[in-house]
Amino acid sequence: MDFEAVSKFVAHSERVKCVDIHPEYPWILTSLHSGVVQIWNYETKTLIKAIEICEKSVRSSKFIPRKNWICTASDDGLIRIFDVESFDFLHVFEAHSDFIRSIIIHPTLPYIISASDDKTIKVWDWDNEFRLEQQFDGHEHYIMQIALNPNDSSILVSASLDKTLKIWKLGEEKEIATLNGHQKGVNCVAFIGDYTIISGSDDNSIRFWNYQTKQCTDCLEGAHQNNITFLATVKGWIISGSEDNFLKIWNAKSHRLGKELNYEMGRVWGICINDSDVFSVGFDSGAVVLKI
Repeated sequence: MDFEAVSKFVAHSERVKCVDIHPEYPWILTSLHSGVVQIWNYETKTLIKAIEICEKSVRSSKFIPRKNWICTASDDGLIRIFDVESFDFLHVFEAHSDFIRSIIIHPTLPYIISASDDKTIKVWDWDNEFRLEQQFDGHEHYIMQIALNPNDSSILVSASLDKTLKIWKLGEEKEIATLNGHQKGVNCVAFIGDYTIISGSDDNSIRFWNYQTKQCTDCLEGAHQNNITFLATVKGWIISGSEDNFLKIWNAKSHRLGKELNYEMGRVWGICINDSDVFSVGFDSGAVVLKI
């Protein structure tokens, strides 16, 4: 099966650090280095709303559909909540003492999980006034990204500039395992199926890890010509993005390169894929929405 992606929409803007796709509406949420988030309708190709968050970079923002919220995380260490329809500001709290790199929304529990340059991962309970439910400590450098296991949402994996990945379980204090192998900082992490974790690094490699044995099973050295910033998986494919400006599509079984894409929009900073096979990519000069 060949990978084909049709461009649906291109949004030109300042550097896009993160993209998210609404599961019900044809909306993408872009987080800008300039401190703004934008909501675009990719069907009508129009900007619905731009919200000025702060004067620092917004590195992560997510839709929370079951609450009709937008959640943003920025370099001022604050997490903010907005209404997705009125765009009214609802809540703000100090989450971290340094840049917030990554947030994920738990699929069933009322949790926002955040990771930061302060080397901590924190779990926030919005049903209890955004109380800090749990904190994970153990990394020795900035935590660049976190990902939940899609088949067991009590398990999360973190990628850090300390060259390691750590596996954590909600409710347990210590990490379950530390994955060593990358030669430089690890920027991104994703799951494939039940038992495989993939990671991308400043060493330009993509590594494959067996979740059960905690061993590295394959390494694509020189997968890109520069730092690998993001990984995503869809329908038997792995999509990698890099500061070399390329998106690369890999066969998830054979790990062979299937396609290279360059949209001439600069470095790749974020990728999001929804259940309808729509995916969005954030670049230095805007975002692209594609249909697989």
